Amino acid sequence: MAVLLDGKALAADIRAEIRLQVQSDIARFGTTPHLVVILIGDDPASQSYVRGKENACLKAGIRSTVLRESQTISEEALLQIIDRLNADPGVHGILLQLPIPRNLNADRIISRIDVRKDVDGFTPENVAALAGGKPGMVPCTPLGVMRLLEKYSIGIQGKHCVVVGRSPIVGKPMAWLFLKDNGTVTICHSKTTDLPSITRQADILVVAVGQPGMITEEHVKNGAVVIDVGISKINDEIRGDVDFDAVFPLASHITPVPGGVGPMTIACLLENTLKCYRRLMESGR
Repeated sequence: MAVLLDGKALAADIRAEIRLQVQSDIARFGTTPHLVVILIGDDPASQSYVRGKENACLKAGIRSTVLRESQTISEEALLQIIDRLNADPGVHGILLQLPIPRNLNADRIISRIDVRKDVDGFTPENVAALAGGKPGMVPCTPLGVMRLLEKYSIGIQGKHCVVVGRSPIVGKPMAWLFLKDNGTVTICHSKTTDLPSITRQADILVVAVGQPGMITEEHVKNGAVVIDVGISKINDEIRGDVDFDAVFPLASHITPVPGGVGPMTIACLLENTLKCYRRLMESGR
């Protein structure tokens, strides 16, 4: 029977520790950490995610500002907003809520964010650092997965780590983190032939594609660690990419959805915000 990787409980512990650290840092530096989130349009999922981030910041003692912009905002106007936030010494973290409208160049916009305020770890400098095994800001969801594995004493070295999904937000940085810890990594995607034959080789299987229930018992070997990053809403029910009931008897460890990776993503966002704040304060900004 699988052990549940309880992201909700671990995230609560991390948030409590961050709150204590924030209180200490405010006394030390004389200013409050400030995260600014840019939300474009009225996508319900994005609005829900942003509310969760706002609430988490509030409870941690981190100031949170949400700039809600119209779906029709021009790219140049958005770049000007980012330039203003970059120059503002009272802003310590900048997050562009994804996805953004198709007429906007996400790569160009993210590249404009000051790397010192890049709480998501998506700027080219941070991406290059992670890919090269160098220090930098790590994207929140893959970082949350690593923290969960560490909490439950699940080692990476020598393990075959299979990642299903190749997005720059989860799939690729997840693979780089596994490589950094000496895992043997395979990345699968929509063009992969005979997916079950590959995922069945995984000692650690991470799935992040947004297709509810796509991973079934035929995809998982006995004793595998299964990390479900996917989250979808089907008839008011939250579901992951893994068919939990089918896979649970096979896995040694498994994340629930909800309550697994999701809470860890927000906890790691708070961690990253605090890191950016400290670096800016210590550098005299």
